[in-house]
Amino acid sequence: MTAEATEASLTRDRSLLGKGAGESADERPLRIALLTYKGNPFCGGQGVYVRHLSRELARLGHSVEVIGAQPYPVLDEGVTLTELPSLDLYRQPDPFRTPRREEFRDWIDALEVGTMWAGRFPEPLTFSLRARRHLAARRGDFDVIHDNQTLGYGLLGGPAALGAPLVTTIHHPITVDRQLELDAAQDWKRRAAVRRWYAFTTMQKRVARRLPSVLTVSGSSRQEIAEHLGVRHNRIHVVHIGADTGLFSPDPAVAEIPGRIVTTSSADVPLKGLVHLIDALAKVRAEHPGAHLVVVGKRAENGPVATAIRRHGLESAVEFVKGITDAELVDLVRSAEVACVPSLYEGFSLPAAEAMATGTPLVATTGGAIPEVAGPDGETCLAVPPGDADALAVALNRLLGDPDLRRRLGAAGRERVLAKFTWRQAAIGTAAHYRVAMARAAATPGRPGTAARVAGG
Repeated sequence: MTAEATEASLTRDRSLLGKGAGESADERPLRIALLTYKGNPFCGGQGVYVRHLSRELARLGHSVEVIGAQPYPVLDEGVTLTELPSLDLYRQPDPFRTPRREEFRDWIDALEVGTMWAGRFPEPLTFSLRARRHLAARRGDFDVIHDNQTLGYGLLGGPAALGAPLVTTIHHPITVDRQLELDAAQDWKRRAAVRRWYAFTTMQKRVARRLPSVLTVSGSSRQEIAEHLGVRHNRIHVVHIGADTGLFSPDPAVAEIPGRIVTTSSADVPLKGLVHLIDALAKVRAEHPGAHLVVVGKRAENGPVATAIRRHGLESAVEFVKGITDAELVDLVRSAEVACVPSLYEGFSLPAAEAMATGTPLVATTGGAIPEVAGPDGETCLAVPPGDADALAVALNRLLGDPDLRRRLGAAGRERVLAKFTWRQAAIGTAAHYRVAMARAAATPGRPGTAARVAGG
């Protein structure tokens, strides 16, 4: 999506929100159920989204109850967690485990295990069914239900089935991940396994098309949702997310470590482009022998990234760190001379926003929504094409060799995040869409039998 098209869609959304607010004098605090089928705040953006959005909604005076499955989210003071446990089939150290007989509670558990045995990912469906049952038993407890990209059949049916209007966040279509993994597959067996695992995306397409209100985090994601999932543009609304700018902030007391490059990445997820950064690092060290990479993520002992590290002899120049605290993560980013986002695609890119918020200069690709976050090349970052190790190496060499450019881009990046991408702004925009959804539901008479037809279908 072009910058002009993105701004046009945001202008339309602001007009809609203004109209909705004008029609309703009810500005009372809301009772919000925030659903998340995976809440791990240290792996992937969904847990980060739930934690920070719920905290800021609570600070605005709303009552927020997060309803989630394992791994449970880490939440801040003022937010309630209700555990809606799955069988936790992918937990470490025994992923893809077979539960003991006494662990089975009902038919949804049996469905979860059977789907896993078939090589498919069951959690979006089974969490949605458990959430539907839970919400139906608590009808009247919430003013609005906010689903964080579950997109399961159990969440269809509207207020008649769930007890309150539904707003759904789609960070980006998982079909994008699916296609990138298929493109990276080495043989037909791997491609077949990828197709089986991502079978749930068929359900997510069907559900997304029937949702009355979809929030997303960028104009790029808005376009992808329309194209990949078939959701009409007028149902998709952009609410940018952001960085915790109090935590992610500059600190001159933290010394820069010469040659340090930092990135956040799951090692062998093709979407994240880490293998291209490894290839680029090998080129950078020809000009800057002290250049080294710290990866916030899990080291893979086998696969394309491990192979690239061995091929280039970079075992001593690439370090993986995992399970660090928020404070340790911030100091790690502050200590880097350069932060890098090498992803082939991102629906928003929290790592880019967080690095910029610390004042660390950024090299980032132009994949997906990253340019919306990182800003113009040469002004707030250095931008390169996705999947281009040579271009990454040129940009990294340029920054490592130019302290003045690092200072200028770092300061400009921090100002961009403060102006556009904070969690408070995200919470205000999200709450406004809640009220629009509530007003729409109140103005739409219920149709008898809708929930039953959806459940049956």
